[in-house]
Amino acid sequence: MKYMKIAQTDLEVSRLALGCMRLSSRSLQEAEQLIGTALDLGINFFDHADIYGGGECERLFGQVLAKHPEWREKMVLQSKCGIVPGVAYDLSREHILAKVKESLANLQTDHLDVLLLHRPDALMDPREVARAFDECYAQGWVRYFGVSNMNPRQIELIGKYSAHPLVINQLQFNLVNSGMIDTGINVNMKNAASLDHDDSVLDYCYYHEMTIQPWSILQASWEEGNFIDHPDYAKLNQSLEEMGQRYGLSKAAMSVAWILRHPAMMQPIAGTTSVTHLQELAKACDVTVSREDWYQLYMASGKTLP
Repeated sequence: MKYMKIAQTDLEVSRLALGCMRLSSRSLQEAEQLIGTALDLGINFFDHADIYGGGECERLFGQVLAKHPEWREKMVLQSKCGIVPGVAYDLSREHILAKVKESLANLQTDHLDVLLLHRPDALMDPREVARAFDECYAQGWVRYFGVSNMNPRQIELIGKYSAHPLVINQLQFNLVNSGMIDTGINVNMKNAASLDHDDSVLDYCYYHEMTIQPWSILQASWEEGNFIDHPDYAKLNQSLEEMGQRYGLSKAAMSVAWILRHPAMMQPIAGTTSVTHLQELAKACDVTVSREDWYQLYMASGKTLP
């Protein structure tokens, strides 16, 4: 496993993170095996959110930690808050503090290494967010802070009032959902790919040394699901198959290797609950995709170059 440093922190993290969104679908024994396998592979970063499984994902993870307290010191734990089922979003000071305490109790740990704000809240007061960050840090509950699904202006707004740098931005990104790349390639063009939907968030994060954590790394869309072996992405799958044979990777791992090739040093979130699949994806960290192959995969996904 290869590692990277999250800028503005002392965190040395694995290039691949394990996302725990679906952990509640597993038994305690299965969760224990998955987490243990991740650690054996050198994966030390675990991503949570207060809403995953209605809190059950964090609780199950916490039960595993209670059985293996020695594992905690090997881990970088991250959780997110701000989505409220049945309401919408809430980034008020009171909500952030309440959810951090809830996550700590569920995970059976005394601190989070990273807390992310899960989604933009139209009613967010950045001064309240800054106070919540201050209190979480002062209490020793959270070491570092970041955001998820936010654009540069939203990040700047929080940063104006917060004394704590935002070190991570978790964003949707993969071979099919590559809007952050498309707009950069199609600058000064009049085609659809030139439309900037996110205020050049990739370049912003790269420039400001914010680690981008791609989520849904194999998902085409909510409706289509995974693009691996999907009939609508036959050309892409053929290229992944042929290229994967050369690199010694599965099609899924080849897709992850494509993400890892970007010089911004992204940290993909693998949301699998399969030990076998996790072992397969981890192999992507051992290869470097050539420039020619990177562009070939990009175009095989249906993109064109100007």
